[in-house]
Amino acid sequence: MIKTNTTKIIYFITCFVFFIIVDLYLSNLLVRAMAHGLHFNTPVLKLHYLENTGAAFNILRDAREVLIIFSASAITLLFVYVINNLQKLSTMSLFWIALLCAGTFGNMHERIAIGCVRDFFELTFVNFPVFNISDIMINISVIALVIIILFKKVK
Repeated sequence: MIKTNTTKIIYFITCFVFFIIVDLYLSNLLVRAMAHGLHFNTPVLKLHYLENTGAAFNILRDAREVLIIFSASAITLLFVYVINNLQKLSTMSLFWIALLCAGTFGNMHERIAIGCVRDFFELTFVNFPVFNISDIMINISVIALVIIILFKKVK
């Protein structure tokens, strides 16, 4: 039993760290490439660099400290949830929770290190806020976790 829980926690932390590294590396790579003239514009997506001092849809603009505290609290609560429910959680659930934590951490890291979140993906076919890799990670993981929860309720 301990071996299984140890394996699961190592898996969770490994996924979390891996996703953070991928997020930070790709974000920095894209921002540097755009600074050196990279342009990408299609009917669906274009690169458009923005510095966002708020959260989604620019709510809580210039509330950096509040957003940092909220992010740190969310990550902490998710880690506590994982630790308290490790035996019941599947590796698939751990994967998606790690992705959610990493996306949240990525945005929090930028708020701490840069003072804002760097957004650079803009959907050109709809009026939607510019977003980044961390935002994609957060949204995909939330959708996946909702699907997992709904399937458990159906069973």
